[in-house]
Amino acid sequence: MEIRVSPLGILLGIASLMASCFTSEAVGSFSFQDNFDIMWSEDHFSTSQDGQIWYLSLDKDTGCGFQTKQKYRFGWFSMKLKLVGGDSAGVVTAYYMCSDPGAGPERDELDFEFLGNRTGQPYTIQTNVYKNGVGGREMRHMLWFDPTEDFHTYSVLWNNHQIIFFVDRVPIRVYKNTEKSNNFFPNEKPMWIFSSIWNADDWATRGGLEKTDWKKAPFVSSYKDFSVDGCQWEDPYPACVSTTTQNWWDQYEAWHLSDSQKEDYAWVQRNLVIYDYCKDTQRYLEQPWECSISPWD
Repeated sequence: MEIRVSPLGILLGIASLMASCFTSEAVGSFSFQDNFDIMWSEDHFSTSQDGQIWYLSLDKDTGCGFQTKQKYRFGWFSMKLKLVGGDSAGVVTAYYMCSDPGAGPERDELDFEFLGNRTGQPYTIQTNVYKNGVGGREMRHMLWFDPTEDFHTYSVLWNNHQIIFFVDRVPIRVYKNTEKSNNFFPNEKPMWIFSSIWNADDWATRGGLEKTDWKKAPFVSSYKDFSVDGCQWEDPYPACVSTTTQNWWDQYEAWHLSDSQKEDYAWVQRNLVIYDYCKDTQRYLEQPWECSISPWD
């Protein structure tokens, strides 16, 4: 697939314009202690002196991860990340939602995965969607900035009509539902929010050809400004899941891309897509059914 990218200055200007076009209700922002638990390797987690920036590190022994204390079904979920700089080949930083902390075989999942690379080569961002343990719905994009130089915002809008993956408020992927019962859109199971850093040099960089250089360890990813405006799960069933009147993320305007978002999304499709499973005819001899649903409707 031939990819043409505009000069960086133009891209940054467009990104700034895009960010100003998408606004939402104010969302809650909280401390790490309020929201998260360490999943493993607490000695690989640290914070800034004021506790506002959180760091996960990876060395040859282990990585690290955290998850929210609460689980949610539908809403807006956002975090600022700064990725591992320098030679990060083989290193994956993941920011995702999942219905099963143990990543069981029946899980639902929404993934951002940031695939490291050799020094001077751009990061690749991979997204994926799982329903009842079935994934294989990868898309890969380039970014229009260096994600290791500063913090950038990665967000998910999830309701019963669509899932949108945003980077700095720019929609890079739209995944639509249908009114019919189906096996591809995760809308039944509440999910926790997770992030982790781990070694995946068997596949992450050039299909596993580039291995992690452990002499460069530790590899550190940074986080701040977690925010969520969503339906926090309460057994047996929270009232907010079914309402379409009290929450902006489940009102009609959030069921579709706005006109300005369609322009942004079209620009991303023209310039930044590296891989789309819907167009992989060697992998899928028959196109997955969800690929026939228009993201523009």
